[in-house]
Amino acid sequence: MSYRAKLFGWRDPYDLTGSDALFVDAMRENAAFHFQNCPEYRDILLRQGFRPELLKTADDLSRLPVLPTLYFKRHELYSIPKRRMALRSTSSGTSGEMSRIGWEWQDCLHALRMVLRVTRNHRLLSPLPTNYIVLGYQPHRSNQTAISKTAFGFTFFAPGLRRAYALRWQTDGYTLDLDGLKETLLRYSRQPFPVRTMGFPAYTWFFLRELQKDGIRVRLHPASRVCMGGGWKQFYAEKVEKEALYALAEEVLGVPESRCHEFFGAVEHPILYADCREHHFHIPVYSRVIIRDARTLEPLPMGETGLVNLLTPLVRGVPLTSIMTDDLGRLHPADSCGCGRPSPWLEIIGRVGVRGIKTCAAGAAELLGGAI
Repeated sequence: MSYRAKLFGWRDPYDLTGSDALFVDAMRENAAFHFQNCPEYRDILLRQGFRPELLKTADDLSRLPVLPTLYFKRHELYSIPKRRMALRSTSSGTSGEMSRIGWEWQDCLHALRMVLRVTRNHRLLSPLPTNYIVLGYQPHRSNQTAISKTAFGFTFFAPGLRRAYALRWQTDGYTLDLDGLKETLLRYSRQPFPVRTMGFPAYTWFFLRELQKDGIRVRLHPASRVCMGGGWKQFYAEKVEKEALYALAEEVLGVPESRCHEFFGAVEHPILYADCREHHFHIPVYSRVIIRDARTLEPLPMGETGLVNLLTPLVRGVPLTSIMTDDLGRLHPADSCGCGRPSPWLEIIGRVGVRGIKTCAAGAAELLGGAI
């Protein structure tokens, strides 16, 4: 059995201490696979004087060269032939550029095991038949974005009765059907089934505000949930505090804060981070997070703010072993959260943007030979 298989079969999804040695083994295994099968990735590592066998302890993880997400938006890197890819996905492209990611079957199977363990830990799985409102795109073969695939996958956390989408596919493309969504919500509210919503936090906020403006107040089934993922993207200037969003969800939908959930992840780092009851993103065993100084890229201690470097051995289709996002964040110790999970938690502070990431990641650009 591979180290990756053992890691993604780990019983407690938040036991970082117990899984540390296995995580390092899985990272070395993953880096070696990409080193052998992706010439571009091998060149990047060798240019920095790094080889996978140098990964021996958890302290060595910070030495693994990082690839900025911006690099994947401008270059395609693959470690397996496209014909062997079971799944392809892209980032949302809100900046005008998209990352293109390919998965092999084993990648997909391990990701499914991860999702089941995390959602079970957070009690997000339910046998109750459920109606869904997706504040995003209706699935269509022309849409390969990861967010549309993830939102559709979310509708399997509980048996789906019906699925309504804010953006519906028509003959010539997507059309926003806000009025239809309001009518659907009212219809769902009269049925004896839970309702789950899923969408970007911004889309959720805008939809709730529209309902409030129209004087629409419903009391959904007590098992209903409001779920969000993907951050505020291009609407970051309109970002509101979580408390305000959750209060509006209770006012308009009758869904209390305890049943409002947020998820974090990225197409370049497809690990499921689910918030706890305190709305903190605890680090699961399938990943590690390093906060790096925005100028030097050196690792920062717990509590300091810097660029978020995400590591995982999940994917073999593309070398996503260690990527650096354009998010600013900080890590907090596990005991600073009252939920009882034993792993540190990640706080996302904001985004630096494309121009900022190029400046902050000057060291990364240098290791990539100026290819960003």
